[in-house]
Amino acid sequence: MKTLLRKQSELFLASLLLFAVAAAAQPPRPAAPRSVIGTAVYYNDNMNGRNVAMKGEKYDRNALTAATHGTFPLGSTVRVTNLTNRKSVIVKVNDRMSPRSKQTIDLSRRAAETLGIIRAGHARVRIEMVSSPPRVPGRR
Repeated sequence: MKTLLRKQSELFLASLLLFAVAAAAQPPRPAAPRSVIGTAVYYNDNMNGRNVAMKGEKYDRNALTAATHGTFPLGSTVRVTNLTNRKSVIVKVNDRMSPRSKQTIDLSRRAAETLGIIRAGHARVRIEMVSSPPRVPGRR
């Protein structure tokens, strides 16, 4: 009788452990596109010092940062290439753009200067994922 109870409790504990592991497993994050072609603009200098979507960060016109519509996850790094002059820069996505915006990416002033788009104010660009943000345990 004791061995039957022991086996039942072991089976129960094993199934409980399996359930806990399955519940903790996170669904895969939707994959960001490898490459997107669109229009880049740059932040207004009046935004310098204001909060951005990434908690604890502020917009810094001298940093290599950008905002997207959500195409690329916050915290990811992307390579932006000006399709006219072939200049490129790697930036960190730390903000979100307005859903009404027709542009694809909004760059910091330093990133826009690197790409040579300050004079025109905009450029046709290719945006490629370089790295995804690190996964935070317990977050979906």
